[in-house]
Amino acid sequence: MTASTSADADAQDRVFAFLTDPATHPGVHRIDTHAASVFLEGTRALKIKRAVRFPYLDYSTLAKRKAACDEEIKVNRPYAPQIYHRVVPITQNADGSLSIDGSGLPVEFAIEMSRFDERQTIDHLAEAGEPDRELVDAIADAIAASHGVAQPAPAEPWIESIPTFIQDNTTAFRTAACFPASDVDDLEDASQSAFSRIRNLLEQRAKQGYVRRCHGDLHLANIVLIEHKPVLFDAIEFDPTIASVDVVYDVAFPMMDLLHYGRNAAANSLLNGYLKATSGENLDALAALPLFMSLRAAIRAKVLLARLNQTADVMRSARQYFELARRLIHPPTPTLVAVGGLSGTGKSVLARALAPDVMPSPGAVVLRSDVLRKQHFQLDETDRLPANAYEPQITDQIYNTLIQRASRILVQGHSVVVDAVFAREKERVAIREAALKENIRFVGFFLSTDLATRQSRVGRRQRDASDATPEIAGLQEQYDIGTVDWDVIDASGTPEQTLEECQARITHREAA
Repeated sequence: MTASTSADADAQDRVFAFLTDPATHPGVHRIDTHAASVFLEGTRALKIKRAVRFPYLDYSTLAKRKAACDEEIKVNRPYAPQIYHRVVPITQNADGSLSIDGSGLPVEFAIEMSRFDERQTIDHLAEAGEPDRELVDAIADAIAASHGVAQPAPAEPWIESIPTFIQDNTTAFRTAACFPASDVDDLEDASQSAFSRIRNLLEQRAKQGYVRRCHGDLHLANIVLIEHKPVLFDAIEFDPTIASVDVVYDVAFPMMDLLHYGRNAAANSLLNGYLKATSGENLDALAALPLFMSLRAAIRAKVLLARLNQTADVMRSARQYFELARRLIHPPTPTLVAVGGLSGTGKSVLARALAPDVMPSPGAVVLRSDVLRKQHFQLDETDRLPANAYEPQITDQIYNTLIQRASRILVQGHSVVVDAVFAREKERVAIREAALKENIRFVGFFLSTDLATRQSRVGRRQRDASDATPEIAGLQEQYDIGTVDWDVIDASGTPEQTLEECQARITHREAA
C-alpha cells in the first residue's frame, strides 16, 4: 500500500475531525476499515473512502473518491435500496468551516446511508450461535436472486486473475512472516495445482454464462437482517474485474465464512439451498468448490493482515482463515450415503443432519426423491401430486434421475446423501453400484419403526415435499422389501438418537 499525498491526508483528517466533533456531532460512532471510514449518527451513516492506494484500488485523490462513491451507489442500490441513498459533499464555507451538503467548495464526498442494527449482520449472528435453517434458506434465495439478475461479464480476465490472486496471497503471507514458510508453500502449490485441474471447467462455465458481475465481497459481515430479511450490501465497486466472477465463487464466500465460525450445518444448508434455488444448474461447479472456498479464506487472511490496527484478535482470526484455506484445498475423498425407509421413519431429517459431516466441506449435497418428483412435474415442493405421478414407470424415472445426479456429483469429488424410500431391492442395488462404479465409499442406512409411529409422524408434517399421508403409510406395510443388506437402523427413538447411531456406524467404517 502507498499513502496519498500529505495534502489529501491532511484534508481528510480535518473532515474526520469535523464529523466526530462533539460540539456539532455528539454521539457519533466511527468505524474504520482498510479502505473506508464510516460515521454513525442517529439513523444516518456516512461512509467516506479513505485517501489510500492499494494494488487493487486507488482512492488517493478527491476525484477518484468521488467516482468511487458514485459507483458504490450504482452497484449497491439494486441489492439494498433501503440502505443506499445518495452521494453528499462535505463542503467548506466562506469562513473556513465545514458543512454536510453545503453550498461551498466540496473538500470530500460521502455515501449517505440508512443506519441499520450492526448486531444483525450475519457474522454477529453466526458468532452467537448456529443460524436456523429458515434464515440460511433465505440467504441462499437472496444470493441466488442476485445472481439471476446479474449481468454476464467477460470471463477471460476473471480466469486469468486466479493464479495472480494465489501468488499475491503467497507474497503477503511471506512478507508478514507470521505463518510457517512450508505451510505457505503448500497452500500455493496445492492452489495452483487445483486451478490447473479445473481451468477447463471454468472456461466451460464461462461459455454457459456463469461469469457475471456479482457482489464480489460476500462475507457474512456484508449480509444484514432488515425486517427479518437478509439484505446484501457493500458490494465491490472499485474494480469490476474483481466482482466479475463465477457465481459459485461468489456464494463460496459466505459458505467459507460459516465454516470459519464453526457453523458447519449452516454452511451445508447454504450449499444445498443455493443449489435448490438455482435448480441444480450449478452441480457441475462442485469440482471448483475446494479452490473457491480456500481462495476466499486466504484472501480474508491477507486482508486481515493488511489492517492498520494489528490486535491479537485480528492476528488470531487471520491465522484461523489461513489454516482454513489450507484445510479446504486438501479435500478428502467423497462418500455416497443412501438413506432409505418407509414414510415416517425420519429419512429426510436424518439426511439433512448427516450431510454437514460427510466431507469434503461444506458437507454433502442432499438429493431427495420427493423434491425431484415435484421438479419432474414442474411443481413447487409443497404442491400435491395426483396419484398417477406415483405410477411405477414414473418412480423408475425418478430413481434413475437420483442415480444420474449422484454420479454427476461424485465424479467431481463431492459427497452425496440420497434420501428415498428404496423399497425395492433393485433400487438399493442400483445406488450402491453407482458408488462402486466411481470407486467411492458407500454407506446405506435403512430406517425402520412401527406403523403407529410412522403414521403419527406423517400426520404432523406441515409444508413438506412428501405427499405421504397416514393412509399411505399404512398401505406401505404391504411392501415386499426383500433382503436389505444395508445397515438397518431402529428409528423409533428421537431424531438425535437415530443420528448418533448412524454417525457412529460411519465413524466405525472410516476407522476400519
